Amino acid sequence: MQPILNTAPNLDAPDDFYEALIEAHQGLSTEESHAFNARLVLVLANHIGALPVLRQAFAAAA
Repeated sequence: MQPILNTAPNLDAPDDFYEALIEAHQGLSTEESHAFNARLVLVLANHIGALPVLRQAFAAAA
């Protein structure tokens, strides 16, 4: 069975997550913010680990 991307709401506290994400960008230049996002994507992709799920995420984000 191929893994499936979970697109259902799955955050315990979505507002808290958003606040933490915004805080993580505080004080960063636009370039630094983009680099942070790129590193974050790579960390989360590594956590997911399954290319089929990542491809589903690419399609969902497009």
